[in-house]
Amino acid sequence: MNKKNNLGLDICFMNEDDPFAVFKQWMSEAEKNEINDPNAVALATVNESNYPDVRMVLLKEFNNNGFVFFTNLNSKKGTDLNKIPKASMCFHWKSLLRQVRISGNISIISDSEADKYFNSRPYLSRIGAWSSNQSKPMETRDAFLNKIEEFKNKFKDQNNVPRPKHWSGFLLSPNRIEFWKDVEGRLHQRLEYLKVSNSWKKQILYP
Repeated sequence: MNKKNNLGLDICFMNEDDPFAVFKQWMSEAEKNEINDPNAVALATVNESNYPDVRMVLLKEFNNNGFVFFTNLNSKKGTDLNKIPKASMCFHWKSLLRQVRISGNISIISDSEADKYFNSRPYLSRIGAWSSNQSKPMETRDAFLNKIEEFKNKFKDQNNVPRPKHWSGFLLSPNRIEFWKDVEGRLHQRLEYLKVSNSWKKQILYP
């Protein structure tokens, strides 16, 4: 018989009042089981015309303040988040038959945090941040490759590539986190955490 938590759900949902403790455990298990990019997450934004847009990004950090990802601030998602600083995330780990949905408010991280992560990236990724007008139309692929070579010549020291001002990170501070587990017959288990003032309230949801 499968072990259960104090709400009658599978023990993988744990007995935590803090959703970040559950997420940390689930991410740890995903890192051991997912073949590629367990930190890949679908990120949904909304533009000024109220049209939603979704794309995959990589989660780079998380802590009790929220979830951090990085991007070109002039990209589609960057401009969306600048105008409407709210977003949703969805992790889906097929190997574990689990999903995590997160929604909340967006803020830009500090320059020092952005610099620290940017400097940890591979040389070509840092050059790419300078070379790419992300989400903008491209005349030819060769034109882009030529820009890469230009910036390689400009920043020949691989240990000294400054971070472009148009490149940084966003923090999603959640007000809702839902953990989902697949169950046969579509009788899925769902546990929702809602932020109320400075504390979390949790409840079970119907499938």
